[in-house]
Amino acid sequence: MPTIKRFPDCKVLLNPKDHNPPHFHVRMNDGREAWVAIATLEILHGRVSRREIAEVLAWAAECRDELLSQFEELQR
Repeated sequence: MPTIKRFPDCKVLLNPKDHNPPHFHVRMNDGREAWVAIATLEILHGRVSRREIAEVLAWAAECRDELLSQFEELQR
């Protein structure tokens, strides 16, 4: 699973051949994980609060088009 971006407490990853809706994974340093929808930045799955990944969500809002493009590229 390619790492797209690293933050102090977590990293952002995209899976090749992943399921819809387009989303990215946030893996916390303690092993917890969340799946976040690219279009809405809604947490789809996981035990991570929005507060814990606020910095990731702000970054993703700025890079939404690039994230979607990378997600689509990895699905080919």
